[in-house]
Amino acid sequence: MEKAADLQDAASLTLKFKFNPKLGIDNPVLSLAEDHDPSDPWSLERPRFCLLSKEKGKSFGFHLQQELGRAGHVVCRVDPGTSAQRQGLQEGDRILAVNNDVVEHEDYAVVVRRIRASGPRVLLTVLARHAHDVARAQLGEDAHLCPTLGPGVRPRLCHIVKDEGGFGFGVTHGNQGPFWLVLSTGGAAERAGVPPGARLLEVNGVSVEKLTHNQLTRKLWQSGQQVTLLVAGPEVEEQCRQLGLPLAAPLAEGWALPNKPRCLHLEKGPQGFGFLLREEKGPDGRPGQFLWEVDPGLPAKKAGMQAGDRLVAVAGESVEGLGHEETVSRIQAQGSCVSLIVVDPEADRFFSMVRLSPLLFLENTEAPASPQGSSSASLVETEVPSLEDTGVPSVPLGSRQCFLYPGPGGGYGFRLSCVASGPRLFISQVTPGGSAARAGLQVGDVILEVNGYPVGGENDLERLQQLPEAEPPLCLKLAARSLRGLETWIPTGAAEDWALASDLL
Repeated sequence: MEKAADLQDAASLTLKFKFNPKLGIDNPVLSLAEDHDPSDPWSLERPRFCLLSKEKGKSFGFHLQQELGRAGHVVCRVDPGTSAQRQGLQEGDRILAVNNDVVEHEDYAVVVRRIRASGPRVLLTVLARHAHDVARAQLGEDAHLCPTLGPGVRPRLCHIVKDEGGFGFGVTHGNQGPFWLVLSTGGAAERAGVPPGARLLEVNGVSVEKLTHNQLTRKLWQSGQQVTLLVAGPEVEEQCRQLGLPLAAPLAEGWALPNKPRCLHLEKGPQGFGFLLREEKGPDGRPGQFLWEVDPGLPAKKAGMQAGDRLVAVAGESVEGLGHEETVSRIQAQGSCVSLIVVDPEADRFFSMVRLSPLLFLENTEAPASPQGSSSASLVETEVPSLEDTGVPSVPLGSRQCFLYPGPGGGYGFRLSCVASGPRLFISQVTPGGSAARAGLQVGDVILEVNGYPVGGENDLERLQQLPEAEPPLCLKLAARSLRGLETWIPTGAAEDWALASDLL
């Protein structure tokens, strides 16, 4: 890696501070030096905003990794023809923020959780790798590089129900958008939280940017007795303009929404939790995990679970896109106390219509972080068969074997690191709830064999790079080592990260 001084000389980038009177703080903004060359590709490298969307059953189209010992989360691959590619996300970009939450110094698992919890749309603030290195060399690791909206300054998602005065707003007349709303004093729109002078962004989850006035009028009429609008007040518009931030739906806060997610806290009783989890298609045709056979008097019913609820998250982590067995495993991994986030059928239809995740509107109910076709499973304890019963060869004393299958994103849920001396390969990170965690991998475990091949030789790196292409399951032979022991044989700065797998998002 180049020295900091070399990086500073290599690019015509500076980090300037601009005072924003509405925010009341000095906002650092990555910008160009006055003598920059417009033809220089470096001149385009400043924080960028990528608003990604995905279709049912699809991903955003990028893979995320974190390198050991370095701040930031790196886009390691962008799939062609996807939303990520169309919106300008590039290999090597560092993720600075997810929606309006700065994540650069967050744990990797937290960043993945936030992106998945954003649902079908997410706004990423990113910075090219070389520009990121320059900024860090100039300002240090703790400097704030990411522009964000001030507290309470957000677009609003407002649900309006007609009264005797209609919806209580008019629309500025023009052949085509943008459109602004004119409110009736005390009308339905004002009561639903629409701010004066608001710009109209979406109607029932559909952008109005390219609609004509006649098309917009027709769409509002077709809404019937109620409509959900995404709007931005003048202060929000101005801050987004100053920061270069798009007026994006994932930034919105809910106002007078008819439906909200519910957080249920269950403590297992002598007869279990008292519900059945079944995989099936919802009202909108999306496959998901649904809760049925909620037994009266048992913990699930007492916590407020209703038959037909869709399961949205377990322990604060989205289960969107997970198969039935994976979801059951995540619930069972919580032990006797489980936090579930659910939506009823009406809320399910509502959030599907506006194309936003219900997890974005949890408010104070947020839980603590931590194959197609129909299938079901009762959430009861099951006995795990011994190795002898499964036919797996015995493992020498002091070591153990683990068999891993890739998760929905193609990864196994752990990171490998190596050192120049001592046992070369060890587990440096285990993703909670992932395949590795369920198989019993722990931080500090030393790798003895991979798929039957001993490690510790010159070909380790080449063999590890081939693992993502190998047929599952991945078989690891491990020896446990305490975290305290790790510190004694890993010299500071001696570890080199080998990212075995990335997360597809």
